[in-house]
Amino acid sequence: MPKLLFARPPLASTEERQVHKLAGSRHAPGDWIVRARMIARSWAGERTTAIAATLGCHPQTVRERLARFNAEGIDGLGDRPGGGRKPRLSEGELGVLIALARTTPPGQPVRERTGELVAEDPTKDAQWSLDALVRAAHERGIRVERSQIRRILSKEGVRWRHPRSWASSTDPEFVPKGGGSSRSTPPPRPARRPSAWTNSGR
Repeated sequence: MPKLLFARPPLASTEERQVHKLAGSRHAPGDWIVRARMIARSWAGERTTAIAATLGCHPQTVRERLARFNAEGIDGLGDRPGGGRKPRLSEGELGVLIALARTTPPGQPVRERTGELVAEDPTKDAQWSLDALVRAAHERGIRVERSQIRRILSKEGVRWRHPRSWASSTDPEFVPKGGGSSRSTPPPRPARRPSAWTNSGR
């Protein structure tokens, strides 16, 4: 029979708050949330079999995670490096990404009181595409990939703009790439058939 295993008591009130915050989070990575719930339920006195049944996993998985937490603390809730998994984001980093996607891009012209259109930084992106958000996140020291940002923003209901192969313009001389032929060019007229009068030689 497997030996009973429980999560060790929290070393400090901050550790306890972190675990409970993760366990009740709606924005943290799903595997971190589940593992934090394992610890919280173990602190509440539940056995590994009961925790596994509630969270829908194998009891051995619960035992392994409790052992990792007992040895490594909060860091034990994550995956060890080298597993090929994407880096996990903290709550603060998630908040920065979501807030960033809701701001005006630095390269997008904004009309000032004078009526002039001015961009904060014309060298930067004028719209938030996934690639633009990745670049902005990296500038802020947040290591994240396009697929992660797509998943995070979709979950939050935040919209971003998909880059297009051509742009629109109010300039009357602007012609979008791949446009059709001008309507002002009349279609060629069909060849005129000779009349019966001509054929008769009249």
